Amino acid sequence: MNEEILIPISLFLVVFGIFYLYLSTRNRERLALIEKGIDASIFMGNNKGSNSFSKILLLNLSLLLMGIGLGVFVALLLSTYTSLDQGALYPATIFTTAGAALFVGYNMTKKLDN
Repeated sequence: MNEEILIPISLFLVVFGIFYLYLSTRNRERLALIEKGIDASIFMGNNKGSNSFSKILLLNLSLLLMGIGLGVFVALLLSTYTSLDQGALYPATIFTTAGAALFVGYNMTKKLDN
């Protein structure tokens, strides 16, 4: 069998296994709590929290992607106009700007919570 085909298959199996374990464990926990007589409304959660979580996730993801794009752009400018080593320049600027974007996202998230 060709080794190149094993990588996507194994990746799919790992992702499927993680989701299966997560969902089956969650189902068992819920069934055990319901059997003990605990109200099932705790599983619904409040809509504000789930909406807030999605807003926070989208905010941080969008800022991360903008930081990566900015890092590639800055690295392109630096490699064009300077004689810096490109092998170290691209990862350094991408990780720096992505980290700065996540830091900005963290501060914006704190303001959203208030």
